[in-house]
Amino acid sequence: MRTSWIETEQIEAHLLHLSAPGEMLVFEARLLLEPGLHEKLQWQKQTYHIVKRYGRSQLKKEIEAVHQELFTQPAHQSFSQKIRQLFSKR
Repeated sequence: MRTSWIETEQIEAHLLHLSAPGEMLVFEARLLLEPGLHEKLQWQKQTYHIVKRYGRSQLKKEIEAVHQELFTQPAHQSFSQKIRQLFSKR
């Protein structure tokens, strides 16, 4: 089940809807004719999903770290108070 670089690029273009309409039709025909290609497509789709989830998780951690820095450190107390005033009920 070796995947060539060109095939990987074709699968990516298909998944990201970057292919021209004609290329998309040819690729979809290949999916019907080549069972192995469909399996590779599913693996690449799953990989993208995992990478996306990981990226979101990392971003949430970074945002939380910035939040902790800005709202707990004495050096940022003035900023913290200004932000809280913006969102407080008046």
